Parts: sequence; C-alpha cells; structure tokens
Amino acid sequence: MGKPSFEAYFTEILLCKNELNNTLNNLSHWMKDEYVDKNLVMQLDSAFIRRDPYGVVLIIAPWNYPIHLFLVPLIGAIAAGNCVVVKPSEIAKNTERLVAEMLTCYLDSDCFAVVTAGVQETTRLLENKFDYIFFTGSSSVGRIVMTAAAKHLTPVTLELGGKNPCYVSDTCDVQNVARRVAWGRFFNAGQTCIAPDYILCSVEMQDKLMPALREAITEYFGPNPQESPDFARIVGDKQFRRVRALLCSGRVAIGGQTDEKERYIAPTVLADVQPSDPAMQEEIFGPILPIVVVANMDEAIDFINARPRPLAIYAFSCDSKVVNQVLERTSSGSFCGNDTLMHVTLTSLPFGGIGRSRAPNLPAWGRHDQAPGLSHQKPFASLHEG
Repeated sequence: MGKPSFEAYFTEILLCKNELNNTLNNLSHWMKDEYVDKNLVMQLDSAFIRRDPYGVVLIIAPWNYPIHLFLVPLIGAIAAGNCVVVKPSEIAKNTERLVAEMLTCYLDSDCFAVVTAGVQETTRLLENKFDYIFFTGSSSVGRIVMTAAAKHLTPVTLELGGKNPCYVSDTCDVQNVARRVAWGRFFNAGQTCIAPDYILCSVEMQDKLMPALREAITEYFGPNPQESPDFARIVGDKQFRRVRALLCSGRVAIGGQTDEKERYIAPTVLADVQPSDPAMQEEIFGPILPIVVVANMDEAIDFINARPRPLAIYAFSCDSKVVNQVLERTSSGSFCGNDTLMHVTLTSLPFGGIGRSRAPNLPAWGRHDQAPGLSHQKPFASLHEG
C-alpha cells in the first residue's frame, strides 16, 4: 500500500500498544464479579454478574489496517479468555504471510490459529460453528458473514463502513477546517472506514474551502503528491479501478491525476457534486473528497438523516451550538466536532457503528464495550476550533 512510515507506526503499532496497555491496566477490574442491588427478600443471599468467555472466536480482519484491525479484537478476545481463529485479509498478502508466520511464535497453537484463505476457503470456514464472530469490512461481505452465523445462531460483531458526512458551517476557521479534513480524508490514501466521506456546506463556503484545501494538500504532500513519501497507494488493481471510476462525479476542482501502474490516485476534491452522482452512492474508500452544496445547517441535517446512519459524523463550526445541534439531531456510531479521526485514539471511548454501519450485537470486550439491548452509546469528541 506504500503506507508512509508515520501512518504505519501510528495506526498499526502505537494504537495497538495503547489498546494493550489499557487492557492490562483494567483487566483485573473487568474480571471481578459485579455485585448487584438486592431486594428485601434476597438480603441474605449473593447476587452478582460473572463474565465468562464465549469460547472459540473467529476474527476476520480487513486489508486497510491489517495489523490493527486483527490485533485489537484479538487483545480483547484473549483478555476475555477465548480461543481464537484469525483470518487475515488475503488482499494484504505480505501482512497475511507475516501474521501466519509470527503469531504461532508467540501464542499457544492449541488455542490460537491463523487461517490464510481466499473467498472460497473463507466461505467454507464460515460453515463451521463458532461461539462468536468478529468481522471488519464491507456491508456486502458483512451480510454473508451474518447469514452464515445465523445458521448456528452465532452472535456476531460486524464492524462495517458507510458514508461519513462532514458538515462545515459558514462560521468557522477555514484554514483549520481544510487542514483537518484533508488530513482525515487523505490519511492512508482515504482507505479508512471513519474518514470524512463528503463535505456538506454552503456554496459560499465551498468557494472559500477550495483554495484552503489546495494549500493544505500542497503543505502535506508537496506540489506533486505522487512523489511524496507521505502519501499511500490504493491496495489493489480492482480497488483502484473502482475508485478511479468515481472521478466522473461533479467536477474535479483539485487533483484528479491517476497512474494505474502505481495504483496512484491524487488527493482529489470534487465540487458541485449531486446526491445522484456515483461518488455519493457508495463508500469511496479512496483519496476523493466530494463537496455537496446545502443551503444551511437544517438542510445538512435533513440530508444526513435521509440516509443510512454512518459510522462517524463530523461537524465544524466556531459556534458550539451548531456542533451540538448536529450531534443532537443526527444518529451515528461516533461523532467528532472540529476535527477528524482523533476520537478513535481514545481507548476510553467505545468504537462501533449503528444500523447498517454495525450489526447490533456487540460483546463486552475491549473498546467494543456496548451492551446489547441497552441504548446505543455514541462516542463524542469535541475539539475547540483553532
């Protein structure tokens, strides 16, 4: 993927270390029986909640963060006392081989196994009965996983994607917005499930954002991002062709250059995009940022609520009331005000989607700690504008 060293260290190593340290620091507390309130009749009895491991857990990891997104759920599964079968993505071939070779050097092979497989073999793998399945990936494959799990009534966590809206109000620091949105959108060449997928703003703000976004992209990646050591590549040929086809939406205001041999797509901003355009019909998962013009905040909120609930929503404004309005009047897996991506760095916040961005059955392990049947927890991180 040509992932820059900082991006690789930050997402694949540092965040995993943070997760591990958080688990080690809290494990003794998590393992304790939780004593509950008793009624008058039960005053002389004991009543408590004890947490038991599920049993054998299947973890199916994606290719965009191939270490982080198998290791973080693995840490939680081990902490809870489960045995684990890990299925790394066959698309990230080098990482798949690394995981298969190295995991057995550190973990008991009687309790932890790695299965290297393509689509056909994974389909056969899913025919087996597991006690829990943890899948991260696309909605289309998520449906296949959930269908297979249903045959055995196996509980599932589906960590899926979606189109994450980013509302930019007319009252904001344009330079700050451009820098933070460009960083979040073009990190890992846009191949991030919580990346801002499109901007909602007024036509006046679109005109102000364009030069600021162009300046931010040049600051981050230089005048020719293809030569930058800080800009990644699309993972495979199939993914490259899919993302490139989305460039026909609206008009290319910034970037748009491609190189199929390198699987390079320049950091691109599309202006005057219509809701019916191809780039608005699917999760982009690439370095393309469409801008959809809305009249005001109310229209932006209506636009968001008319679509499936996303994994994340972002809102930028100097007025905290505007940010809070977007938070209160929308529903999403997480919400971040005046920044992008940064909420995922907090181990104190749960991580998950809602509706199509997540199946409703999350276990109590690690950062995916949401109790089925209770109200949905929406992690919120707000950073002061400027």
